Amino acid sequence: MSDKRVVMVVDMQKGVFATARLREPECVARVNRLIQVADRVIFIQHIEEGGLEEGSEGFALLTELEQPADALYVTKTACDAFYQTDLEQVLAKNSITGFVMCGCATDYCVDTTLKVGASKGYQITVAEDAHTTANRPAAEASTLIAHYNEVWRTLTVPGNPVHVKPVETIVAQWLAN
Repeated sequence: MSDKRVVMVVDMQKGVFATARLREPECVARVNRLIQVADRVIFIQHIEEGGLEEGSEGFALLTELEQPADALYVTKTACDAFYQTDLEQVLAKNSITGFVMCGCATDYCVDTTLKVGASKGYQITVAEDAHTTANRPAAEASTLIAHYNEVWRTLTVPGNPVHVKPVETIVAQWLAN
């Protein structure tokens, strides 16, 4: 499904957003824009004790987030959505070899999943304006987002570069094909 429009949405859950995230409404709107145009959506949801238990209010996806009826769902317990999950099996079963990534948290779950996925050979594009994070002790969220966009643009994965593009560029390319 590398020629299909696939979007992977990471940790856009109520419990994750209990901590303030940079430009949350704008990020959700851009994620929804990708979802509206995608052929397939994969929601990655973090599950853990202390508010993110499966079935809890905190585990639920943000109410404002569009959820297509045929969306796929994968739960994870680590920052890496590939670690001890069925994500690779879900991708293989659906013939998905590439996807656009967006979601939360830029500096943890999005970054780790992206790097592992690229190392495994998946063709990944990051929606540079559809991922968010919180302020951290060492850097503000806006600095972290800009920093990781640059890191991903220059990430060395021979033969499999990561692409970093604005949502509207991604959507325009999808609609042109």
